[in-house]
Amino acid sequence: MTQGHVLLTGASSGIGWELAQLFAQDGYSLIVVARRADKLQELKSKCEAYGVDVHVIAKDLAQPHQVEELYEEVTRQQLAVDILVNNAGFGSYGLFQDSKEQEDLEMIQVNITALTRLTRLFLPEMVARRRGRILNVASIAGFLSGPLMAVYYATKAYVLSFSEALENELRGSGVTVTALCPGATATGFEERASLQDSRLFRGGVMDVKTVARIGYQGLMQGQTLVIPGWKNRLLTFSVRLAPRKLVTAIARRVQSKM
Repeated sequence: MTQGHVLLTGASSGIGWELAQLFAQDGYSLIVVARRADKLQELKSKCEAYGVDVHVIAKDLAQPHQVEELYEEVTRQQLAVDILVNNAGFGSYGLFQDSKEQEDLEMIQVNITALTRLTRLFLPEMVARRRGRILNVASIAGFLSGPLMAVYYATKAYVLSFSEALENELRGSGVTVTALCPGATATGFEERASLQDSRLFRGGVMDVKTVARIGYQGLMQGQTLVIPGWKNRLLTFSVRLAPRKLVTAIARRVQSKM
């Protein structure tokens, strides 16, 4: 017997890849979404070994119309989404004035707009059933400003704020909202964001399987905020007490390349 359906974006690598397998192990059927159909098919084979159904939907959430197409495809297949995991996201590195505007706009589309739109589309059905879970993958970046990754940090601040507010609104509804806020994690994100040589990633990273497992457990326990790793939890606590200009200056130093 299936536990229900999980819609998971950004499933082709990193935290999404690991989360998909954790859900499958516990008997959840999957709707996996990412740009790369070949990687999704590989993930499908892995997860089907646990005896669950896996639906592959290749979409690029940087394109607004494909967000709508995703919802239409799920609706057409009459798949009731019991758990929504908004994991898709990316970042870029460098001074804002030198960044590519189109890339920044696509980052906002994926990290903020697609996440918000998918939540709006699938949440009413969860509330009507009085049952559901939402996991939004934010970051410890959401707790501070990030020079050299200004837009990325700002998008994660939105995800964190949105998730905490939504959790409050939904209390008593049967629907929980969890924000997963990892620190530096070996997912491949650092390569796309050109962060391999930064002090942040040279200073030690968490294992992606560990981060996914902690996030999964927090989701299932109905936690609002999940911060994997004691160093990351200490950081998010300390930035609330320190002057913001100091925190921003430290963030820039940490992200500077060695």
